[in-house]
Amino acid sequence: MSQLLWQKPGVRVDARIQRFLAGEDVILDREFLRYDIRASRAHAQGLQRIGLLRDTELAGIERELSALDAAVVAREFVLDERFEDCHSAIEAWLIERLGDAGKKIHTGRSRNDQILVATRLWLKDQLARVDALAREVAEVSLARAEAEAMLALPGYTHIQRAMVSSCGMWWAAWAEAFIDDAQRARDTLALIDANPLGSAAGYGINLPLDRDYTTAALGFGRLQVAATYAQLSRGKFELAAVEALGSATLDLRRLAWDLSQFTSAEYGFVALPAEYTTGSSIMPNKRNPDVVELMRAVHASVAAARTELEQLLSLPSGYHRDLQFTKGAIVHAFARGLGALELLPDLLRNLEWRSERMQAALEPSMYATDLAVDLARQGMPFRDAYREAANPARWAEGDSQVSLQARVSPGAAANLRLDVLRARLKGLR
Repeated sequence: MSQLLWQKPGVRVDARIQRFLAGEDVILDREFLRYDIRASRAHAQGLQRIGLLRDTELAGIERELSALDAAVVAREFVLDERFEDCHSAIEAWLIERLGDAGKKIHTGRSRNDQILVATRLWLKDQLARVDALAREVAEVSLARAEAEAMLALPGYTHIQRAMVSSCGMWWAAWAEAFIDDAQRARDTLALIDANPLGSAAGYGINLPLDRDYTTAALGFGRLQVAATYAQLSRGKFELAAVEALGSATLDLRRLAWDLSQFTSAEYGFVALPAEYTTGSSIMPNKRNPDVVELMRAVHASVAAARTELEQLLSLPSGYHRDLQFTKGAIVHAFARGLGALELLPDLLRNLEWRSERMQAALEPSMYATDLAVDLARQGMPFRDAYREAANPARWAEGDSQVSLQARVSPGAAANLRLDVLRARLKGLR
């Protein structure tokens, strides 16, 4: 490791302690390095605006930051154990190439606001991806809801056969769920779209930094005004972002549970695309829904990250090194969460219903609720109609299409109100 930014003369550095302090930072900071480069450019421009950098120095810094960014993209520069973190790597690159001009880049800022702004920019991109994927899932679901509106599907409560339902209703449910998830991602992005750069260590700095300029330069929606709150928001904003991701992965988990059941031999309602299944290492007859099962598992990682973040925030105001662990929580949560969500649209586009198996599962008892409501509509008090319809002697083979066509309450099979959902989705584009 190169000399530490904070190292003082006469202070011995213990390698074991440094390994503990660094943790996964060098690996995790690969996620944030390019965002820190962007923020460093804006900060340098701000220093030039208040006369702390000459025009030629700014030009050199901008040139070398662009060169570093290109090297990162080309994988010619890899953040590794030579550096304490992404911040020290950027500063070392600039000093090596620019000398004293490079040494000026840290004027007026702390590593605290560096990681705050880099993380904030990274989270904005992650939430934008959640928004886009949730909208794509909703679009696929709406298209299939319309195409398969009256395809009969058994409806379950308590994992017991309950009433006749339809694929249209199943798809519409996921469409509305993921529209809500997109909205939540978007609302959370608006919450965290605040620029902390220039708050330094949380107490401001004795320089007239143009924080409004860096806010605009970095594309933030607003300035995070209070310098001390910028530090207080670390972890809080990460928690909000993970909760928005968790809204989508929670729906993904329940959808994956449906598909796990529906693809089993006992149900046999769905055939998955072949590429979404794997073989057994010992049983030649098996094709396993491993992708769906891992989709179902992903929410556990997101929920664990949320819990880790919440527990880390048991702190007084000001910066504390505990907050370093917020990086791992968000990186792991979004890596797994987005990795699963990215596979979902194509899975939903290409799964196939086995209508003959679904129709065979519609037993006479599943029309009992229709019978009770029909008797009530004819004038019988509903509780009497309920008892009458509970008599198995009254059950008979029903017609699933007649049942579905009669289901006219808003949101039911014959009145899906897909136009309302389409309008909501259009409003998110």
